[in-house]
Amino acid sequence: MMFFKSKKALRIIALIYSVLLCVNSIYADENDELSSSNDSIQIKSADKFSYKQLIVPGTLMLYGTIEATLAPKNRLLNYAIGHEVITHKPERFQIDDITQYVPAASVYALNLVGIKGKHNFKDRTIILGMSTLFMAASVNTIKYTAKVERPDKSNRNSFPSGHTAVAFMGAEFLWQEYKDVSIWYGIAGYTIAAGTGAFRIYNNKHWVGDVAFGAGLGILSTKLAYWLYPTVENKLFNGGQDKKNKNNIAFSPFYNGQQGGLAFSMQF
Repeated sequence: MMFFKSKKALRIIALIYSVLLCVNSIYADENDELSSSNDSIQIKSADKFSYKQLIVPGTLMLYGTIEATLAPKNRLLNYAIGHEVITHKPERFQIDDITQYVPAASVYALNLVGIKGKHNFKDRTIILGMSTLFMAASVNTIKYTAKVERPDKSNRNSFPSGHTAVAFMGAEFLWQEYKDVSIWYGIAGYTIAAGTGAFRIYNNKHWVGDVAFGAGLGILSTKLAYWLYPTVENKLFNGGQDKKNKNNIAFSPFYNGQQGGLAFSMQF
């Protein structure tokens, strides 16, 4: 018989629904204002909030939550696959430490070679920053609330998988920017993200449920960023009401021979 660790499950599920309800409330309040003003940013149809887009990430997160909160012997794929990895002790490959960043980095690489995506450098960088903020805050909050032990017993921050969340956040970012250019960019990004999750299991760092939840959370984080960005742009950068203000905002990379980074400047 299967039993839920109710406190952990309720905390995680409550967090997920709180985020979704908050986003829905913000979007509903701001959507009328943005669509009614001729000078406001017009939200592209692809970026409009749709409950249908919650099906895939929601399903992955629900499955991951169920796996993480069941009694150990009833953890379905968690226990079955984890047992095989632990028993056979295959050679470990740490490539997942690199591949987690490949999908998001590909957006900038494609732009460098002249293949333009949906947004310019400033807009996509802000969107990626918002996605990262949502993802990192959620992952760390849940990790240290659930305190699920890793398969290799190294610590108790297994659930959810941060590497997988980063990878799928980047894959969705790549998909959103290039789906109108070619679906193959998105397919490639999601293939790399799936491989990252698989290696986290293969390297005995995560259970299947950790990876599933991380994947869903990563996708959802990027979707939230795209849905909310028009509101952020309108509030922080005055949307389309003052074109001059937008021209006085600049982002530029720098490297002085020892250190590199991204410089931000704003002229009032």
